[in-house]
Amino acid sequence: MTNHPDLPILRRALAALSLCLLPLSAHAGCSGNNLLAALPPAEAAALAAVTSAQPYATGNYWSARKDGREVHLLGTYHLTDPRHDALLAAVEPALKHAGQLLVEAGPEEERALKRDIATNPGLLFLTEGPSLMEQFGEEGWPELARALAARNIPAFMGAKMQPWYLATILAIPPCNMTGMTAGQGLDHRVMARAEEIGLPIRSLEPHDTVFRLFDRLGAEDQLSMLRSTLLMEPQIADYAATLADAYFAEDSRRMWEYLRITSRRAPGYTPERADTEFSRMEEELMSARNRAWIPVIEAAAADGPVFAAFGALHLAGEAGVLALLEAAGWQVERLSLRGADSQLPGVP
Repeated sequence: MTNHPDLPILRRALAALSLCLLPLSAHAGCSGNNLLAALPPAEAAALAAVTSAQPYATGNYWSARKDGREVHLLGTYHLTDPRHDALLAAVEPALKHAGQLLVEAGPEEERALKRDIATNPGLLFLTEGPSLMEQFGEEGWPELARALAARNIPAFMGAKMQPWYLATILAIPPCNMTGMTAGQGLDHRVMARAEEIGLPIRSLEPHDTVFRLFDRLGAEDQLSMLRSTLLMEPQIADYAATLADAYFAEDSRRMWEYLRITSRRAPGYTPERADTEFSRMEEELMSARNRAWIPVIEAAAADGPVFAAFGALHLAGEAGVLALLEAAGWQVERLSLRGADSQLPGVP
């Protein structure tokens, strides 16, 4: 495996991406400050300009049609939040209208993931070699131990976690860790409703995608990523609150561009280097997956109406799912998530 020089950049985006990659959900109950709301007017205007320049920059709910085929696409938020009730009610007509539901990981993939973890603990935990306590040493370990304690994770357990896995967990603030549960984010709420109405559920990608993404990083890079993630600890609740606010404002791309802009101020970085490395990270963790999903979506739509639900960050951008569908000849239209306005024509 090769070393990646973009770890400071990866660290800045990890808070957002972890919400798309973790197989667990937490209660979104932090009282952090909205970083975007606190921006000076000039910086806010610059952020608005770069965000609006992206295709399909705003909106969480869309339809796509081509040659009689029909797809409804919902950008999701993977943390538990009471506001999901209204969103689920708004998309109910489209769910009932669909012939199948596509998600990042369906029930079969989640079962396969659990089997893999059960049979191969090394996917998430260090099963050989020095623990993280040993690797961090006497100077670095206390800070990591405090971050673990704040999340009610025993130090001995955290010390045995794979660095990338622990870094991803630490991207969730302590106030969101209380009542950590499986299957309470919007994706799982949609899947639960699909099962209730007998809607088949299929996956957009293999169940081991997350492992393959982080396996591309070597051991040293993963350790550096974990160290870098600790630097976010003082503001991690602010990042989480800002991301939640952006999602429910249907403006997740703005948060992504904010992370891109602030990466330019990372120590030792020029704007050009930061943009290059951020784009490379976006390609590996998002865009490549988006392109792989398009044939799956199109093939499913050939069999009848489709409802697709996946992380909202995958919708926008030049290599976002919506732009890729448009390039493939689909007519894309934004839909409302405000109750009756989201009703399908002719569907009660």
